[in-house]
This record gives sequence, structure tokens and C-alpha cells, in this order.
Amino acid sequence: MCHPFSVAGNSPPASCIFSEVMNLAAFVGFILAILRYLQLKHTVVSQCLNAGSLLAFSFGCFGMTLVGNFQIFTEEMIHNFGTLMTFGLGTLFCWVQSYITLRANLKNEGRKAGILRFLLSGSITLCMILYFSLMAQGFHMQAAQCQWALVMFFLIFLSTFGIEFRHNRFDIMCTEHSGGPESLSDSLEVSRYQPDQL
Repeated sequence: MCHPFSVAGNSPPASCIFSEVMNLAAFVGFILAILRYLQLKHTVVSQCLNAGSLLAFSFGCFGMTLVGNFQIFTEEMIHNFGTLMTFGLGTLFCWVQSYITLRANLKNEGRKAGILRFLLSGSITLCMILYFSLMAQGFHMQAAQCQWALVMFFLIFLSTFGIEFRHNRFDIMCTEHSGGPESLSDSLEVSRYQPDQL
């Protein structure tokens, strides 16, 4: 089954750009999933559901790297497997996160954000069903349009995490075996003030 995105990015130099974009998207998606997991870690949401959502989307991000790095005309089976992982697990992630949003209700914004995410999840699912049915019937142009719509809805879904992320601050911690924890901001302040002491 040839995917319109994949055919366009099958030969160099387009394949190089396609691979780079997919790898970067997978990395950013994985970071977003980790931040979301950490945000929900100490809420009333089931930790199994939270961890399962992270795991599913992590595999979905790995699927993105398969799509980008294995061109469809050279490794069709691996490429198609990556596509199924990306779209299938990505859609599952959207539905689970929509449910979690309502349950967690962070800063009493869960209802508004949850309804928006459920609508986006439904749109993503509809686009995916239409995409595969149109591909099966040989309507490649219409399938490509559904695929573009699916990706756009998915990107909009991920951007909705900004609604809740704006209430959080994420810190990177670095610890030495002999000393206490040192945050990134502390180490930046130390390096900023050291030249003045010389």
C-alpha cells in the first residue's frame, strides 16, 4: 500500500528531508509525552493509565522513525508497520489523554480542554478510517487529503497540551554523588557570577 507522503519522500534529496522531519517530530513528540506523564504523575489519575499512555506514544514515536528512515519502495513492510504504529498508537494516545484530561481536571480546565480533545480525537479517528478505506479503493488523491487532515488534527491535539503546561514549570536536575542536587538555573547563576569574583 503506497502512502502519498511516502511516495513524495522516496528519493533523494526529498527522502533526506522527509527522514529528518520525521526524526525531529518523533523526538519532540517523545519529549511532549514525557512532560505530560510527569505533569499527571501526582494527580488522581490512574498511574497505570498514565504510564500506558506514555508507553503507547513512545512506540508511536518510534514508528515515526521507521516511516522516515525506511522508504516505501525499498522496505515497504517496515515502512507500513511504522505507519500503523504511528497512526494506531497515536490515535490511542489521543483518546486516552482526552479521558485523562476530564478525570484530572487540572486547574478546573479539564472540561473545556477535554471536550476539545475528544472532538479532535474523533476527527483523527474519522480521518484514519477514511484514509485506509480510500486507499483500499484506489482513491489516492482523496486519501492524501485525509492523511494531511489527520496529521493537522494530530498537531492541533498536541498543541492543546499548552493549556495545562502553562501552569507548570519543568526543571532539569543534576546531582553529584557527594553533593546535593543542583538545578540548571543554579548552575547558570554560578557560572554567571564566577567572573565577577575573579
